[in-house]
Amino acid sequence: MSSKPVLIAQISDLHIKPPGALAYGRVDTAKALERCVAALNAFEPAPDFVVISGDLVDTPTSEEYDYLKRLLAPLGLPFAGIPGNHDSRELMRAAFPAASFAHATGPLDQKIELPSLDLLLLDSSVPGKPHGMLETSTLQWLDAMLATAADRPALIFLHHPPFKGGIWHMDRQDLFNADELLAVVGRHPRARLIACGHVHRAMLTTIGGIAVTICPAPNHAVDLDLGQLREPSFKVEPAAFHLHAWFPGEGFGQLVTHQIPIGRFDGPHPFFGPDGKLL
Repeated sequence: MSSKPVLIAQISDLHIKPPGALAYGRVDTAKALERCVAALNAFEPAPDFVVISGDLVDTPTSEEYDYLKRLLAPLGLPFAGIPGNHDSRELMRAAFPAASFAHATGPLDQKIELPSLDLLLLDSSVPGKPHGMLETSTLQWLDAMLATAADRPALIFLHHPPFKGGIWHMDRQDLFNADELLAVVGRHPRARLIACGHVHRAMLTTIGGIAVTICPAPNHAVDLDLGQLREPSFKVEPAAFHLHAWFPGEGFGQLVTHQIPIGRFDGPHPFFGPDGKLL
């Protein structure tokens, strides 16, 4: 395994509100993002790229996107974002005019080329709706992108997960045409991962032989209610982000996803003393 992997940090569901406002009257999402940015800047070795997988802001308004950009300004890493159900395509396109969007209008799909690795960012947002749907233009674009450079691995990012995780009120607003996405991905072996957001907590499954993950959030988590016991609720749990490490190697190499807690923690401490013996 190579000692120099390509590192892709994924953060998701920032839900930035106007300055001074709290999400649900309780969660300071701006402070949470500040802590997340500090953790990304401090991480060693530095990630090669950061993907923000949707719900960058909360309402959405131009004021929120302006505040988001101020909060992201200290981030010392290249990044790109895709819309979630709380975002606006038009406002997001205006907020990030330098982004390499694949279409002049409509979905904000993007392709990011890194050394030996492609990132394909899909816009699954449906204006005014909480669920996700990939438009025909996005699916055709994805198919065309995956058909090129067949020897390069590709990681696919979108906001809405293409599977049900068991949290009832989130499952009813996942990706409605997941079968169409999976049909496209299934035709292209170079697709190595589908990485999502939306649920504010880490999940992992496999569909058709490909790993599918959900990234935790830097602020609050959707309550893990697997028995439909409560009304839709959230909890303030330890914040985290995902770090996707791609190790070049035979075939498409190896991809490993790590969950990185956000905050200051004791350590690292050595396992062995100066004499080489286990402490």
